[in-house]
Amino acid sequence: MLQARRLAIGYPQRRVAEGIDLAVGRGEVLCLLGPNGAGKTTLFKTLLGLIPALDGEVEIEGKPVASLSRQALARAVAYVPQAQVMEFAYTVLDLVLMGRTAHLGPFAAPSTTDYNRARAALDELGILDLSDREANRISGGQRQLCLVARALAQDAPLLVMDEPTASLDLGNRFLVLDRVRTLRERGFGVVFSTHDPDQARELATRVAVIADGRLAAYGTSHETLTGPVLSSVYSVPVIVERTESGRYVVGPQRD
Repeated sequence: MLQARRLAIGYPQRRVAEGIDLAVGRGEVLCLLGPNGAGKTTLFKTLLGLIPALDGEVEIEGKPVASLSRQALARAVAYVPQAQVMEFAYTVLDLVLMGRTAHLGPFAAPSTTDYNRARAALDELGILDLSDREANRISGGQRQLCLVARALAQDAPLLVMDEPTASLDLGNRFLVLDRVRTLRERGFGVVFSTHDPDQARELATRVAVIADGRLAAYGTSHETLTGPVLSSVYSVPVIVERTESGRYVVGPQRD
């Protein structure tokens, strides 16, 4: 569904990272990890065609991302950005309804079907009761769930999610992770950035670790989320241990 080859990302005066090769198909979750400032958000913007690649290429469903119209791209990929302060007093329902824009013709108004799809996405995340609230007057965590709902309402087969659990409490974090797992089981493709190796180990088909201007590791969670890789990437000695229950735990290495 999405493939990057020999990708270099950044801006005219600053190259952030290069030599990036990665792919995600239907029913797969690609988790992206890396320290702050490594270029995860810049990579997402490049994959989505929001900023041009400095080198290499990005294809979505076999077509160069630069060749796709904005509507065609929106039908193929839904983006969940990090939660932001809203400048305008949209209602939560109106915010989620924006995800249906890709399915509307020029100057067309949302139909009953579009409204129902938006309400269903809110209900799926347990926030239907927020429909009439102003999106700039709810908590950051609730606003993040609204952005996830907007992406679900878009009905695109590929979702790109930039740290969607960063501002969520424990219950809502589990809810979003469960929705990602459900999307994977339904055949959607998901690209998901996180700072939590445990989330990546639980959800990912493949893991990409970006650091020091390059793709530091790429493969299965067992190949990438190791003590040596994480210690090198985050510049702190860590160990990865398996508990009696079979779960893996990442912690600081003690002398």
